[in-house]
Order: sequence, then C-alpha cells, then structure tokens
Amino acid sequence: MTAALGPSPLISGDAHLSVDQARATIANALQPIHGDEVVALHQALGRVLAEPVISPIDVPAHDNSAMDGYAFASTDLPGSGQVADLRVVATLHAGDMPTVPVPPGGCVRIMTGAVMPSGLDTVVPQELCQTVERDGQPWITLAAGVVQPGENRRLAGEDLARGKPAVPAGRRLRPAELGLIASLGIGQVTVRRRLKVAVFSTGNELRSLGEPLDPGCIYDSNRHTLIGALQRLGVEVVDLGLVRDDPAALEATLRRAVAEADAVLTSGGVSVGDADHTRALLAQLGRVDFWKVAMRPGRPFAFGPLAGGDGQPPRWLFALPGNPVASLVTFYAFVREALQQLGGAEVQPLPTLRVRCETPIRKRPGRTEFQRGIVARSADGGWSVRLTGAQGAGILRSMSEANALVVLGHEQASVASGEQVEVWLFDGLV
Repeated sequence: MTAALGPSPLISGDAHLSVDQARATIANALQPIHGDEVVALHQALGRVLAEPVISPIDVPAHDNSAMDGYAFASTDLPGSGQVADLRVVATLHAGDMPTVPVPPGGCVRIMTGAVMPSGLDTVVPQELCQTVERDGQPWITLAAGVVQPGENRRLAGEDLARGKPAVPAGRRLRPAELGLIASLGIGQVTVRRRLKVAVFSTGNELRSLGEPLDPGCIYDSNRHTLIGALQRLGVEVVDLGLVRDDPAALEATLRRAVAEADAVLTSGGVSVGDADHTRALLAQLGRVDFWKVAMRPGRPFAFGPLAGGDGQPPRWLFALPGNPVASLVTFYAFVREALQQLGGAEVQPLPTLRVRCETPIRKRPGRTEFQRGIVARSADGGWSVRLTGAQGAGILRSMSEANALVVLGHEQASVASGEQVEVWLFDGLV
C-alpha cells in the first residue's frame, strides 16, 4: 500500500464540517465498484441490478377484463333513458381464448383477467345489469349510464409494453421486483457483485462475547450492531474481530481489510487520546479527507481512501466513534447511503417525517444534533415524538427503546414544546 492518493480535497486540521458538507464530500468521492454476475431469479433477493430488465412481452399480453361481468361492444350501449337487451353467446374464464364470434347485440359472460374477444371493448359488472332467460338463451338487460365506453377493460401493454424497461439498473431487488421479473418469463438477472465491507472494533478495554470481563473492561457491542446494520444492506461482511490499541496490530488489520474488502468500518480510535491511532494510520496508508464533524453525538468521525495497490481502486475507510450510540448514528448519517452508492445501488434515504415535539429540547446553533425519540399517534390523530430520556452517547439502551432519531439541523436553535421537528424513522433499520 502506498499513500499516493493526492492531496485531501479539504483542509483537515481542526476544521469541523457540517453534516451536509460531510455527506456531500463522501458522495462526491465515491464511484461504484466494478464486477457483475448472472444469478438465478430465486437467488437475486437483495442484489443490485447491473443492467435494466427489458420486457420481452406486453403486460398484459391481450386486452382483458378488469372484473367479473359481461363484455360487449360500446356501440351497443343504450341511449339516454333507454335500455339494451344483449344476448349472452359464450362464457370466458381467465386463460381461455375467444373462439365464438360475437355478433352485434351480443355479449360474453367474462371473468376477471379473461381475454376480451375481438370487437368488444367494454365490460359491465355483473351486479349492474339484470339477467333473464328467453327461449332457453341467457340475456342481459343494460340500462343507460351504468358504464362508459371502454370501461373495465385493461389494454394490452397497459402495465408494461414490449421493449420498455421493467426494472432499472441500480435497483436493489425486493420481493415485488422478483415477482415482476418472473411475470415477464425471465429466470435470471445480471447483478452487481456483492460489496465487501470489513468491520473491526478497536480498544484494549474491549472483550469478545464469552470472554471473562476483567475490571475496567466492557463487551464489544459496536461490531455486532454494525454487522447487523450491514446485513440489512445486503453486503458481504468481513468480520475482522477486535484489535488492540497498538499501531502495528492496527496497520496489519487495515492491510488485511484492504486486501479483502471494498470498504472498511472501524469503531473507536478516532479521537485525540494517546491510544487513538486509526486516524493517524489513515493518513499514513491513505488520506484523511476529514475527521471532525459538527454534530452530536459523533463528532470524531474520519473518512478517506486507503491505497489499493497494484492499480486497484482505493478502499474507503469510515472510522466511526467508539461510543455505541455515536457509532450507530454516524453509520446512519454517513455510511448507509455511501455503501449503497459504492455498491452501485439507487440511494434510498432514510424515511423522514416532520412531527410535533412533546417536550422542549435545548440546542445551540452550529452543529447537528441527533436525539433518540419515540414517535407515536397523538390524541388528535397526528404524530408526535418524545425523547427516550438520557441522551448520552454511551447509552445504547436508548437506541433500543427508540423508534426514531430526532434530527435538529445545523442552524437550528432550541425547540419549544409543540414545535415541529424532523425525525428519521427506524422502521426496517434497527
């Protein structure tokens, strides 16, 4: 690995970027990874499409009925104040093809999804007409105004026309997309290779699960939190475990991460303590684009490229704070969308609402603050949010109790009870 990555686009020093500046810096730096593969449709859930799926057929393939009823030609609709008597000449179910010609004044009993016979363009729901029998033949009586010409008919290609994109490149495939692609008769898709993300935690005080907890030590929670968050993004996780606060050990782990992954997530070691080595190693092995953000929690957050070597693209390092809440907040604020972009996926921002705040919140302008909250229905039917209580960066329980983050913007001041605030919803995230 070399550090020949050029100068930082920012003046790093002690400058504090705003959250928006930090997000923009990350987005401007990243390019999607290369590499595609073809997979069977049943193995494509959560994968990112590398090229658009083009429909080889019209969907639906034929004009068809949108409901159970009777199909007829709109030229047989009665005039104002009149009724029309139409003879039923056939019955069609979904999957049947019309074989009986329908003469003027005739109609067809038709079921939802059945193909419309040639010359017929309108369907009347069965409950809006009367059925009678004459000389052993079924008829319907149709009053004026119950349907309009062309009503209740689905046109061929109405959902999707042959040759048109069905699913765009960059879409992360959900069950709905799998069903749509299957409806086109397509059994395999070209997807991006999975983004590989290496994760490790740093700190002499950390212990792995199952180890005895020595005095002054704590169990490593950040790595498990981050791995869970990464798994929801559908990336391949490379778990590098715990690393002591030792420059040699950290350098060896970073070199392994560069060799095995596209991006690296660390927690801890980015502050200004004597044992905080991650940022210094980033500067040595790559480049520090920034390392301080005007936010709470999460101010010490470093970002930059690690040289890939041998003509390989850089591996991007996201060095998260060691405090559990700050680690997860910075993941949602910066890393989540960055990894979507790096993996070639459409960037899907966190779901955001503006709701009424139930309690006052003290806040000074000049930094973005993220506070844990519980969004719930108010008595008036609207939505409101209340804080979970103590907001310390080490209180991970508050994240478990919350279902949203209250986001107080960079220039925002204190919030009075009853004011509207922005919230990022956790549903589907934590």
